[in-house]
Amino acid sequence: MAEYEMILTEAQGRVGLVRLNRPKALNALNAALMKELMNALAVFDADEGVGAMVVTGDERAFAAGADIKEMVDASAVEMLARDNISVFDRIRTIKKPVIAAVSGYALGGGCELAMSCDMIVASESAKFGQPEINLGVIPGAGGTQRLTHAVGKAIAMEMVLNNRTLSAAEAEHYGLVNRVVPVERYLEEALELAAEIAARAPLAVQIGKQAVNQAFEASLTEGLAAERRMFYFLFASQDQKEGMQAFIEKRPPQWKGE
Repeated sequence: MAEYEMILTEAQGRVGLVRLNRPKALNALNAALMKELMNALAVFDADEGVGAMVVTGDERAFAAGADIKEMVDASAVEMLARDNISVFDRIRTIKKPVIAAVSGYALGGGCELAMSCDMIVASESAKFGQPEINLGVIPGAGGTQRLTHAVGKAIAMEMVLNNRTLSAAEAEHYGLVNRVVPVERYLEEALELAAEIAARAPLAVQIGKQAVNQAFEASLTEGLAAERRMFYFLFASQDQKEGMQAFIEKRPPQWKGE
């Protein structure tokens, strides 16, 4: 496993785990941390022994926001040239499912990072918010877009324009997170969910992820056409033959990812 300064990585069975590791800064996201995170996810994505990934922080904070010290004196041209935000877009290129395990603060860039993942398991202490308005700016890494898709226009407006923070229970109610569990269980729950997904047909999981994301990014007509193409494509896989034959023979399938 590669050596990193701002994250910790390990493989647990077929699950790749990445921990943000800037506890003194409440895991604030700076350019170096985001680069390491994306490198780690890319390594796990290329590893045939890994079927899903979990990204987490610690009990106090998933990530309390971006590192403001990196941008306080920057001009618009400098921010454009640095283009640190584009690293968030790279998460969309990860083929395997990525689950965010969130406890404590997920604010600003931290909330955007969690929403960039495919699913979110939250502890009862989790708090989600986009407080950029307090700094005289708005979310810039997908916060206005993904948040609106998840919770609807009215709640997103209040969060972006007036710094409303959602509790874990509210986040679950509005559809931002998959489930809420006690603090002592949140990471274990996320790892269990990832392990369950990682045990399924690898190609179908990856194509299924792509199809669901298509629904977020295209019209219904375009999404239905893409879904149909992906569905037919899977009939060229050995896993489809194995899965259906195992069903008929009433036995567990043996997935090969082919």
